[in-house]
Amino acid sequence: MNARDGNNATVSRKADHVRLCVEEEVSFTRKTTGFECWEFQHNALPELNLDEVDASCEFLGRRLSVPLIISGMTGGYEDAEPLNRSLARLCNQVGIACGVGSQRQMLDDNRFLGSYTVVREEAPDVPVIANLGAAEIARLKDFSLVHRLVDAIEADALAVHCNPLQEFLQPEGNPEFRGALEAIGRLVRDLSVPVIVKEVGAGISGPVARRLEDAGVRWIDVAGAGGTSWAGVEMMRRGEQCLPVSHEFWNWGIPTADAVREVRHVVDPAVKIIASGGITDGVMMAKALALGADYVGAARPVLRALWNDGFEEALRLVEGWANDLKGVMFLTGSRMISELKQQSLRCVARAH
Repeated sequence: MNARDGNNATVSRKADHVRLCVEEEVSFTRKTTGFECWEFQHNALPELNLDEVDASCEFLGRRLSVPLIISGMTGGYEDAEPLNRSLARLCNQVGIACGVGSQRQMLDDNRFLGSYTVVREEAPDVPVIANLGAAEIARLKDFSLVHRLVDAIEADALAVHCNPLQEFLQPEGNPEFRGALEAIGRLVRDLSVPVIVKEVGAGISGPVARRLEDAGVRWIDVAGAGGTSWAGVEMMRRGEQCLPVSHEFWNWGIPTADAVREVRHVVDPAVKIIASGGITDGVMMAKALALGADYVGAARPVLRALWNDGFEEALRLVEGWANDLKGVMFLTGSRMISELKQQSLRCVARAH
């Protein structure tokens, strides 16, 4: 396969991913995020007014209205440009961070560069996060191309996604991760913006987080199980020419709540944790923060709202999450995010 054929396959795959995520049911079927196992203690005398609650925070040198990142899902094909334009405009309007989907396609082909650069155009006031896979990072002899990807969208950080499960199941996947950790460590030292290492829905464990910390990583997005199953997405894409695979992979991974707690327990407090994977409302956001996360990420619910119902409904969804988060803060007597993070959660039985 030549470079252009390979890039055409990448473009087709990106279109498949978005279509399946918005049109099909690709959530985990037997595993939840684990957030339903935790409850806040209600404070009947919060000693503050709702309008005194301040859910804002700093992220990558910019101020967010709430600690929320719309994680990268798309880019690199023709129809991605209007989607990313709307997502970026939404993020800028609400005052939250915005990520792009994998920029792997840009390594060889700039045909759809505009589907990525539109994000900074529409979101000049909020953090923008570039995105490239760990398998791609491991293959690079130097990081000049990575610098170019970051500079092209004027990104405030680079997300490096570790997705071995997805690469294993993807018909045209690249399950080659030898040397990825060492390459990530070199990239952290080489790049002028922070490197955020993330999974894509199978979670990051405590031991992996420690290895990342030892390599110099100071930002970890656990991207746990319970939301979108990218294994499920790839299983839907597998044709008859592919070997059959066990359906168990659909539900493979570490629940998001468990991953947050495990990673927070083993890494230094200076390591910032992002909780993503199955976040669907502001109460879950609040639980993630109280369990040890510093920020929260979400992608598919916002993309689906935008795709199915339009910009205004997607905006209402995100504004509703922000309102829910402030409601939890009010009901726990937490005026600021730092106070919410000190709240105790009560463990209840895990749902089956």
